[in-house]
Amino acid sequence: MKLFLDTASIEEIRTANRWGVLGGVTTNPSLLAREHAAPETVWKEILTEVHGDVSLEVTALDADGMVEQGHTLAQMGPNAVVKVPMTPEGLEAASRLRAESIRTNITLVFSAAQAILAAKAGASFISPFLGRLDDIGENGLLLLQDIIEVYRNYDWKTEVLAASMRHPIHVIEAARMGADIATIPFKVIDQMFNHPLTDKGQATFLADWHKSGRK
Repeated sequence: MKLFLDTASIEEIRTANRWGVLGGVTTNPSLLAREHAAPETVWKEILTEVHGDVSLEVTALDADGMVEQGHTLAQMGPNAVVKVPMTPEGLEAASRLRAESIRTNITLVFSAAQAILAAKAGASFISPFLGRLDDIGENGLLLLQDIIEVYRNYDWKTEVLAASMRHPIHVIEAARMGADIATIPFKVIDQMFNHPLTDKGQATFLADWHKSGRK
């Protein structure tokens, strides 16, 4: 399973790159709104920093507008993926872009039925949102499990990109189920490092080393 960062922060991306764990990046309008630069500037910087796929989201609501924006976004770099919403207009846009060999990520997927439609439309990736389902009392991991089970029955090329990940357990379970990708906020990838026994063990090793008189 590849690990993507769900961010538009170039500093977070550079940090994850230094750790050697970054497989790609997903962005959205909300994330871009937090940055103090024009979206095009932020996207170009991310596309240059990241070797893997980078999802860039359209803001148009109609299929023609999405396709037009998709052409512009796809030209920004060979690793650019056009992100479109799970709507009838988004499906049409994904289908039309696929016919031009432009890769798409269909986002805001909340049901296995939607995931089936996205695969049939030729999406390169789908983004089921786990945390947002948890927020309304549903189980996002069950949705992910259903989608992966359905996809395994067919020779569909669409990759399952588990999104809206709120904590390390989401990441672990997504990996256990066999998701192709997990896209996570920086704070979650940082939490994945943490374990009290690791900290305690490191402190003990160093204390013993210094007690021996070594530097």
